Amino acid sequence: MKFIIGLLALMMIVSDMQAQRKRNSDDKSTDPLADVSLNVFKLRGIGPALTSGRLSDLAVNPDNHSGFYVAASAGGLWKTTNGGVTFEPIFDDQGSYSIGCLAMDPCNHNVIWAGTGENNNQRSVSYGYGLYKSIDGGKSWKKMVLERSEHIGMITIDPRNTDIVYVAAYGPLWSTGGDRGIYKTTDGGETWESILHISENTGFNEIHMDPRNPDVLYATARQRRKRQWTYLGGGSESAIYKSTGAGKTWKKINRGLPGGDLGRTGMAIPPANPEIIYALVEAQERRGGFYRSVNRGASWEKMSSTVTSGNYYQEVVADPVDEKRVYLMDVFTQVTTDGGKTFTRRGERSKHWDTHCLWIDPDDPPHMMEGSDGVSTNHLTTARTGGSLPTCL
Repeated sequence: MKFIIGLLALMMIVSDMQAQRKRNSDDKSTDPLADVSLNVFKLRGIGPALTSGRLSDLAVNPDNHSGFYVAASAGGLWKTTNGGVTFEPIFDDQGSYSIGCLAMDPCNHNVIWAGTGENNNQRSVSYGYGLYKSIDGGKSWKKMVLERSEHIGMITIDPRNTDIVYVAAYGPLWSTGGDRGIYKTTDGGETWESILHISENTGFNEIHMDPRNPDVLYATARQRRKRQWTYLGGGSESAIYKSTGAGKTWKKINRGLPGGDLGRTGMAIPPANPEIIYALVEAQERRGGFYRSVNRGASWEKMSSTVTSGNYYQEVVADPVDEKRVYLMDVFTQVTTDGGKTFTRRGERSKHWDTHCLWIDPDDPPHMMEGSDGVSTNHLTTARTGGSLPTCL
């Protein structure tokens, strides 16, 4: 009896399913929109974000300052050929919308290197997808290497042979591993070698070259990790390294720097006197500050306790003519004219603050261009006012 009842119930379920399928088929045949394709519609962004946010780097043509590239931390890569009157997006079809650093070939200005992934460490940081190269001024791009770096800190090109390129790979912010360290190519990017690696927790945020001898390199290692509940901004593996053999061997040059755990270090070598190196150092227990070496890194002297933030800033730009004039990227750009003993705010009138990158005209140092959270702004600093007269591009 139970078997018969179960069989009848199953037959009723099957019959109901068949009837439902027939109704659906009839509805579709009478629905005038059943055969309408939605492929003609394309998605477009309507907000709420209307701008690209922070700018992370600038690359300016040394022979024609009206031509330059602007990297946005979360808004792609842009090019202008008319001094910023108009900009063209040139990276939208590539594998990342986040650009951390740029480098222009000093001998062939159509060759551009782009390191993807913002080179900062805040919770809103965007990650990238490796290192890219263009040989036609940004018309086309080729992904080269370091897909697992997520964040690339800096790119440096040997001016004697521009097939030699060094890359500081920061590595993932939220996890261990990935591509971290200093990488080198000698054939324009076809092959790469890891020439300095510390650990799965530590990457490099900067790589600098002595302008008199490109075989002399300085690199800043940074141990950091972001968690959902905290941020580890430094560690025992953070340090400054130097090579005198084009990266074949390295040694730490921390004599005179704070002991204990270090955070992010920003560095600059004044072109006017490459014997000097400036370093802005994060350190535990508020022992960081602005340091100077007058013997190419053999020892360091603390000039002041001035610091910025390793999350957003901690970058240093030296004046190309005056060795004692140095700028610090910060909420309000800071400047020293005495080699770091004292700093003052440079002035942010008529522009957005939160500066992340700065270009100084080597032929006319009072002429500057900087990128901030709000906009790329062209600056003309005058001795008469001691301030800045910005013109938004």
